[in-house]
Amino acid sequence: MDSDTTVLAKATFAGGCFWCTEAYFERLKGVETVISGYSGGKKGNPSYQEVSNGKSEHAEAVQVYYDSTQISYQELLEVFFATHDPTTLNRQGPDYGKQYRSIVFYRTPHEKQLTEQYIKQLEDAGTYKNAIVTYVQPFKRFWPAEGYHQDYYKNNPDDPYVVSVARPKVRKFEDSYRDKLKPEYVR
Repeated sequence: MDSDTTVLAKATFAGGCFWCTEAYFERLKGVETVISGYSGGKKGNPSYQEVSNGKSEHAEAVQVYYDSTQISYQELLEVFFATHDPTTLNRQGPDYGKQYRSIVFYRTPHEKQLTEQYIKQLEDAGTYKNAIVTYVQPFKRFWPAEGYHQDYYKNNPDDPYVVSVARPKVRKFEDSYRDKLKPEYVR
């Protein structure tokens, strides 16, 4: 981590492969650092192998460190729900398994309330064809993933998964959220 995260607010989300989720959030103005990791399971300090084979019960997640004077928790929720399919249980695109489930890990009663209200708003508006299956769970613990997972999208531009799955999604995100992007990500 390059910045001092002790003065920043934190939000933790699981929305499929953390390589994509990390790439979305790190592009936003007001977001200082995004860490890929694991949350929502029982085993302490799980490895990628343990998470991938379902033995730890964790989900691939990201921890977002942000300046709440520049971007709100509500705005982070809106990005989270817009950048993955919250109606598919244990699956995002080609990735399937419990480690790819959709979860908002709230830290405060207010975050829980905002999340539940936003889900209701999306459902009432008929935003999705199917019901939202995103879990809303209290935050307990976040375990950073192995170093090679951090900034994976940026550091591995030629990886076949990045080229075929992540890049099209990140480009679509950049086009849709141009006004919320850090200047270096505006194309």
